[in-house]
Amino acid sequence: MGKIVISTKKAPAAIGPYSQAVKAGDLVFVSGQIPIIPETSEILQGDASAQTRQILENLKNILEAAGTSLDKVVKTTIFMKDLNDYAAVNDVYKEFFQNEPPARAAVQVSRLPKDVAIEIEAIATAD
Repeated sequence: MGKIVISTKKAPAAIGPYSQAVKAGDLVFVSGQIPIIPETSEILQGDASAQTRQILENLKNILEAAGTSLDKVVKTTIFMKDLNDYAAVNDVYKEFFQNEPPARAAVQVSRLPKDVAIEIEAIATAD
């Protein structure tokens, strides 16, 4: 089983020594996405809803570059600086995962890259 690195200009470039995503066999592993606007490389300022929307758009674009989609996501992990944002994140999240949502974990963390409020990673099938 080979490894294929996935990269697209429709999502933020990696800000460290990692890939946007890696396809291995029938799975695509998407690195944690933060609310960066791909066109400007700036952090999206805004509330948890706006940041979640930007993150999920970035995630969607990476999955499409890998030849898959949000419908094929089997697991996500959401990292939040404040679990009080849980409801706001869920409101946006359910717009992107309307039918048969993936398995998920959501945890509060003390700090995230670039001091953003939210980061989301995903695993999807590539079949």
